[in-house]
Amino acid sequence: MCLALMLILTTGVCLAGEELITTAQYKNGKVIPYILNYQDLSPQYAIILFPGGNGYVNPHMEGDKLVYNLEKNFLLRSRKFIVDDEFVTVTTDSSDSPDRIQAIIDDLKRRFSGVQIYLMGTSNGTISTIALGEYLSDKIAGEIHTSSRASIASFDAKKYMNRHLVVHHQFDSCSVTPLYAAKKSHQKYGTDLLIMTGGKDEGNPCQALSHHGYNGIERETIDAIKKWIKQSRNY
Repeated sequence: MCLALMLILTTGVCLAGEELITTAQYKNGKVIPYILNYQDLSPQYAIILFPGGNGYVNPHMEGDKLVYNLEKNFLLRSRKFIVDDEFVTVTTDSSDSPDRIQAIIDDLKRRFSGVQIYLMGTSNGTISTIALGEYLSDKIAGEIHTSSRASIASFDAKKYMNRHLVVHHQFDSCSVTPLYAAKKSHQKYGTDLLIMTGGKDEGNPCQALSHHGYNGIERETIDAIKKWIKQSRNY
C-alpha cells in the first residue's frame, strides 16, 4: 500500500510527497510500515529517522488520513528541512532489531538505485543507533546521533567502516543526555562532533521544545548535518 499524500508547510507551499510505505517486510511476511517523505524519487541520500521518547511512531491509515505519533519530535518536525531533490526521509519506530533495520534497508535499495543510506536518531533513539552500530558498519553509509544518551561516551565509532557524527546542543540540560558525554566521544575516539547554540528553551528540558530538541534552530541544525553528509560520496 502506497497512498500518496502531500506535506504542506504553513506558507501553503507544497514541499514534498508523503507516503505510507508497506513494502518492507520481515522474512515471515510481517509488514514494517514507514513514512516516506520526498521531493524527488531519484535521491542521492535516504535518512532513516529514529525518534526519541518511546520511539513508537506507529504510522497507519485511518480512512484516507495518515496518522502517527511523536509529531513534535525534533526529527519528525524537521523533515521539511531535510527533504529536497537529493534527500528523502524514512520515519519509523526506533528499534534495536537487525532484522527490522535490514528489511527497511533492502526496501530502500530496491526503490532507489545507488542511494546512500544514513540512520539518524535523537535522544532515546540513540540507544538504538548505538546498539546497531556494529551490525550496520558495512551496510549503510553512516549514522548521526543527536542529543545522545550518556552511553555515547563509550561508543567507539572509529572501529566501524562507515561514518558517524555526534550532534549536541551546548545548553542541553536533560539529565540523561549530558554534553560531556558527546564531548568525550569526540575526545576519546575522534568521532565527528557538531555542537549547536541558540534557539529557544521551553518546558521540560528533556522534551522536544527545549534546547534538547533544537527548538528554534531546526533548520540550522539540519543544514549542518546535511553538509556533513555531503562531505563524502566515497562510501
